[in-house]
Amino acid sequence: MTHRSRIAALALAAAAAAAPATPALAQSPDSVPAVRLAAREWFRQARFGLFIHWGVYSLLGRAEWVMQNQRIPVQTYEWLASTFDPVKFNAHDWVALAKAAGVRYITITSRHHDGFSMFATKQTPYNIVDWTRFGRDPMQELAAECHKQGIKLFFYYSQLDWHNPDYWPRGQTGQYTQRPDTGNWQHYLDFMNAQLTELLTNYGAIGGIWFDGMWDKPDANWELPRTYALIHRLQPAALIIPNHHQAPKPGEDVQTFEQDLPGANTAGFNTTTIGGLPLETSMTMNDSWGFNITDHHFKSVDEIIQKLVGAAGRDANLLLNIGPRPDGTIQPEAVERLEAIGDWMKTYGPSIYDTRGGPISPRPWGVTTYRGDTVFVHVLNWSDRALAIPDFGRRVASAHMLATGDPVGVSQADSSITLTMPADTAAVPDRVIVLTTARR
Repeated sequence: MTHRSRIAALALAAAAAAAPATPALAQSPDSVPAVRLAAREWFRQARFGLFIHWGVYSLLGRAEWVMQNQRIPVQTYEWLASTFDPVKFNAHDWVALAKAAGVRYITITSRHHDGFSMFATKQTPYNIVDWTRFGRDPMQELAAECHKQGIKLFFYYSQLDWHNPDYWPRGQTGQYTQRPDTGNWQHYLDFMNAQLTELLTNYGAIGGIWFDGMWDKPDANWELPRTYALIHRLQPAALIIPNHHQAPKPGEDVQTFEQDLPGANTAGFNTTTIGGLPLETSMTMNDSWGFNITDHHFKSVDEIIQKLVGAAGRDANLLLNIGPRPDGTIQPEAVERLEAIGDWMKTYGPSIYDTRGGPISPRPWGVTTYRGDTVFVHVLNWSDRALAIPDFGRRVASAHMLATGDPVGVSQADSSITLTMPADTAAVPDRVIVLTTARR
């Protein structure tokens, strides 16, 4: 995942500029196996995931781009990696916290741009089992716990590599690592596919692969059809989620947006094109993806809830990130927020899970979600009791507040519906009105 550095912004902006003006044709549903269509539908209804950025970079407490930003040579970074020893890592506790927060899937960095593999691999000794005193495979432990606790596990995998000399020619980053100015690109692609094969065969059924880094070399031949076919052959239900900031390409299963709601481009590098695949928004809890010891700018619980609701109202999931500390513990600020979101979900989860965005498009006052004949009106930015919403072609048979069950007044005209909520002085991030609708 990218860091808000000048170099990263330039690289990502270049990738976005290179994106086609019109979306690439995605696979037609007729050509996608039923098992993967079912996995896409599960993903679309999951609505809430936990992103975890954790690796050698956590040791320095300066986020995941520290190797690039501080111009750390490969040899020095290799020594740093040898000291990584997260003795307090506990897979059960991580997954239990995620489950208590109400997330339905976890996406974790199996390998980031620094090229260090956080899993057991035979393709390079530069991995957490062979290179460190820790000597364990945290991905294996997480996979076992996810299977046990009913959470799907996705592996983030960086296509960009600041360590491997075969990542050549280098892209727009990784210029100060003191690697040889030579390499074999085909060997690198073979290496990458061999590691993906391990991730897809050694950890049981996984949710899919979350790719990042292709934007570093947007014009390179990444041989995506070969890699995508490999993934879908090894695990037909595994989803491919590419963070390339472009319109969907053939073989991909989810369109993800980094630090942005779908269609927005406040980050400056996302495409505004929205395809027909399930959607996801990945977002930091503070301002950093990896552990940053000086970053205390954590979003409030209310702000995170409104991001989650805003994503659902746009038919997208929220993938909320945390950056565990180098000893394997999770920052108290993150734990506190995840637990609070979990408490909120106990009441409001029915308006988020298993819903679709709409039937009313996002408005300044909030968003809507629906399931069957039930429409949930999420009032995020409106202080008055009466709220006028556009008519959406259905008759409102009844309305009540989700949290309390109190009735809501309904006045339906030809072009609008006025909802009158009960008097309530409590400050909440989302007032949810449940509309039971019927055909006219």
